[in-house]
Amino acid sequence: MIKKLTKKIISKFSQNKFKSMNHIEISRSNLIDNFNLIQSKNPGKQIIPVLKSNAYGHGLTEIGRLLNLVKCDLIAVDGYFEALNLANVSNHRILVMGYIDKSNFKILKFRRFSFVVQTTEDIINLGRLNKRMNIHLELNTGMNRLGLDPKDLELYLTTLKRFPKINLEGVMTHLADADNINNAFTRQQTNLFDKLIQKIINQGFSPRYFHIAQTAGSIKVSSQYANAIRIGIGLYGINPLSPSDKYFKDYDELKPVLQLKSKIIKVMDLAEGDKVSYNGTFVSKGPIRIGVLPLGYYEGVPRELSNCGSVSYKNKIMPIIGRVCMNHTIIDITGTDLKVGDEVIIINDDKDKPNSIANICKNHKIFSYSLMAKLSSNIRRNIIW
Repeated sequence: MIKKLTKKIISKFSQNKFKSMNHIEISRSNLIDNFNLIQSKNPGKQIIPVLKSNAYGHGLTEIGRLLNLVKCDLIAVDGYFEALNLANVSNHRILVMGYIDKSNFKILKFRRFSFVVQTTEDIINLGRLNKRMNIHLELNTGMNRLGLDPKDLELYLTTLKRFPKINLEGVMTHLADADNINNAFTRQQTNLFDKLIQKIINQGFSPRYFHIAQTAGSIKVSSQYANAIRIGIGLYGINPLSPSDKYFKDYDELKPVLQLKSKIIKVMDLAEGDKVSYNGTFVSKGPIRIGVLPLGYYEGVPRELSNCGSVSYKNKIMPIIGRVCMNHTIIDITGTDLKVGDEVIIINDDKDKPNSIANICKNHKIFSYSLMAKLSSNIRRNIIW
């Protein structure tokens, strides 16, 4: 037993001391500033930070620890295993929003966790455990993905009354079109949500949380009952609204939280006519110097940036040349003094740089959520001020 524990400690220490060539910097101050900005735009509402998908690529446990610095009741994830990992580092209660198969109900922990429960059948299966628990009901108001059909609400509530140990802590829905300049469908969903909430209250329930909006909808929704908002991408500093949206400026001051950095592992001088990377899609038009970076599309560098993306070093922008490989990316460092071991920025936290998340996605038609979520969990995350 002692030998096993010693090996575990040595292994963990060795991993922490290992010098990685790639790392992601997470800005604590930007994360907190974003939380405070969103709170200021939504006075009186509870913010529920969303940490699903490895905290949108930022690092589940890293963001979980940082959020101990802010005041909120709940943080949210998609899966139960995310919740278990978060529970080791977070002081907050955790809302599990994703689907859980009924065969797993008997092993769930309920003390710090709340669960979204969408069907009457699941209410019955949970009720049979005879344990105290908090649940949130998701209503389908038009997303048509998950959520209880409004016509089934009465049966759901009647069934719930049979199990007094199950506390209806919250009611939620999900907006399908909140980032649209036309807010007609969002208003339609909101109106239906409010009507259903009134029915729930009339049945004698008094949930603590009513949450309808994500970042995009948080400043658009006018609900009679909503008192909480689930904040995902905005927390990480990305404005999901179009610049032509009249609400865009409300979140224009959000600050990107992460930077992806890498170190050059090889420098080569090429002559005119030399080709670079797979299929020789880049051909040098003259003498150039290139640098090889030890990360590629597996680590989260989009292959769409082949021959058209860029990285930055200080104030200089350098193009990505050739096809992005699984674990390598090649850049043109001609005219610089860059050498092996020097660090460049792949994803910049300066919104004005061409390699910021906003500009990468805008210029190369990449979905911002996907870009962040695909950042490999194997890349070390470092917290900076």
